[in-house]
Amino acid sequence: MSGWTLRTRLLVVFVMLFLAGLACGRTGSPRSTPTATTALPPGQSVHTLSHDGRERSYLLYVPASVDWNQPLPLVFVFHGGSGNAQSAITMSGLNDVADQNGFIVVYPNGTGRLSDDKLLTWNGGNCCAYAQAENVDDVGFVRDIVADLQTQATIDVKRIYATGLSNGAMVSHRLACEAADLFAAVAPVAGTLNFPACSPSQPVSIIVFHGTDDQNVPYEGGKGPESLVNVDFVSVQDSVDFWVSANECSPEAQTNIADQFNNEVWTGCAAATAVELYTIIGGGHAWPGGKPGWPGADQPVTSLSASSLIWEFFATHPKQ
Repeated sequence: MSGWTLRTRLLVVFVMLFLAGLACGRTGSPRSTPTATTALPPGQSVHTLSHDGRERSYLLYVPASVDWNQPLPLVFVFHGGSGNAQSAITMSGLNDVADQNGFIVVYPNGTGRLSDDKLLTWNGGNCCAYAQAENVDDVGFVRDIVADLQTQATIDVKRIYATGLSNGAMVSHRLACEAADLFAAVAPVAGTLNFPACSPSQPVSIIVFHGTDDQNVPYEGGKGPESLVNVDFVSVQDSVDFWVSANECSPEAQTNIADQFNNEVWTGCAAATAVELYTIIGGGHAWPGGKPGWPGADQPVTSLSASSLIWEFFATHPKQ
């Protein structure tokens, strides 16, 4: 090439670069992945994965209002004992709140004795039924769901949250105990902390809803006269006291009293967390402002919307 003119050399370099560009266009970049909008279309979809030797499933709801240019908040909603993911959707009405606020919602299914069982439970510690008796690894299952979704969308790791009713509330407590590295806040509804080994690795914000006339998981603790399991439940106050201490909050709560509920707020907590309790006066075993979780279940009060208050609390308490 020493005898080539400068013009000839430039022409050869141009041709080589052009051919290389064509080759890249045919084969594509090895790092290319489907866009989030392609992987997670709007609406409801069914997802399955294998965890701990079991085929597990969850329903995913992606609102059309999602802003794909921003990392996405993620909310888990856990059904009650003897329920399933679809009943959690009906009971909570959180899809409507997601539509208004642009977060995605995961409704996992618990486990049951039969492969096609619709009456599913969670391992919340000392409750409940099949999941507890078989020591099902529900915390690991939830971690796998997060990992699965992170391959399909940009999840905001500072805004991952959990809520649930009854047995679903208990597994929300347990996630705060064993997955404090993952969850920024949890919102148990009509379910207490029944995981004796609770030892969170870091503070987690928590908002609790519980009715004073709950006959399944009594407000004062003990065995519920209408409970389907023979469990001596921890009281609401003992559950809240645990989180006030774990989060190093000020011991005195600010109390707001209304006709049908009392709202107590503990502030001054570590890592900008908070602890909050809504005591529903005369409320039963139900999701405030939602729908009954099963035929014949207690009617929810209509004086407040747990779903709206839960998202408001979640949105203002990301992980620091």
